[in-house]
Parts: sequence; structure tokens; C-alpha cells
Amino acid sequence: MTFIFDHPLIKDKLTRMRKKETESTKFRDNLKEITQLMAYEVTKNFTLDRIEIETPITKMLGYKLKEKIVLIPILRAGLGMVDGLKDLIPTASIGHIGIYRDESTSKPEEYYCKMPQNLKNGNAIILDPMLATGGSASKAIEIIKKYEPKSISLICLVAAPEGLKVIESNHKDVNIYIAQLDEKLNDKFYIVPGLGDAGDRIFGTK
Repeated sequence: MTFIFDHPLIKDKLTRMRKKETESTKFRDNLKEITQLMAYEVTKNFTLDRIEIETPITKMLGYKLKEKIVLIPILRAGLGMVDGLKDLIPTASIGHIGIYRDESTSKPEEYYCKMPQNLKNGNAIILDPMLATGGSASKAIEIIKKYEPKSISLICLVAAPEGLKVIESNHKDVNIYIAQLDEKLNDKFYIVPGLGDAGDRIFGTK
């Protein structure tokens, strides 16, 4: 399933992020807020357990998330999306995946992977602001599938049609959530109109 958001708040905040003069602090703030707005759609089908609690007035049956949730940012830009979801789901665990593109083969290669034990049968949420060629996201999904999660969701702010097609073709069982589908990739594999280098803009490294 692919879900492309059409929400006024997301469009407003994403436009602020796109502006080249937007400083890192504002860029990070808007990234966090968009991630939180997207989270409600991403998590709407997660299952619940009924639990008995006691309010100041009486006992009642309430709800508790049933499966574990694991947030998995793709390093490094995905780190900018973690806090937004962690604020909403404080019980979520966090894994990390580092992937780089081999210059000689142009293939994505894993250089770091650390996952919590509860990923098995849990709900994995992969975080990456940009879905360009789809190579890094596809590699991350392949790695995560080895841990046998119950479900895998991929959250991206902006995506190129080329990258979206790769994920939809290679991983039909993954739910994809995109704030905006952009026009294309340019000859340097940057998304057009895009955000620029999300990692550099998040961390102020350029």
C-alpha cells in the first residue's frame, strides 16, 4: 500500500523546509512536526489489547498497544525523524541501519546495523526523509525482513517516482507513506524539486 498525504499542515510545513534559506533549527522542527502528523495514518491499524485500569472515579476497560513498535532510521538523515515519533510512542524501541553506495558497483552496502530483540513479530517503521533511487530503502527493508517483523512501514517526506517504483516492485508487502511525490530525479540522482541534502540540512554540515 502506498499512501500520499494531502493535508494543509503538511503542505505548509514541507514548503518551509524546501526553501533554501531555511536554517537547520527550523528545518529540524518542521521535519519533526510533519513526522508526527504522518504518524496518525501510519499507526491507525495497529492492534490493541483491552486492559483494566482504575480512574479516580471507577474501574474501567482501556486500551494498550498490543505489538511492540520499533523505529528504524536510515543513517544519518532518518535520525531527524525519530524524536517526532518517540514523543508520540514513548514505549517504542529504536534500531539503526547505516547504508552507503559503493562507488565501484553503485550498489547500496550495509555498514552498520543494530536492532532491538523485540523487532521479531513487532511493527517496524523505517524513517528516511528522502526516497530518491530507492536503493538504500530497499536494502534496509531486505535487512529488516530477516528479523521477521509483523509489519514494515516506510515513512518518507519526499519521493521521486523512480524510487517509489523500486519499493513498490521489490517489496509489495511494505506500507509506504509519503508527504509529497516529487517530479523526478536529476542526472546527479537528486530529487527535483526536493529538499537538497536532508542530512546536511538537518545537522548543519553544509
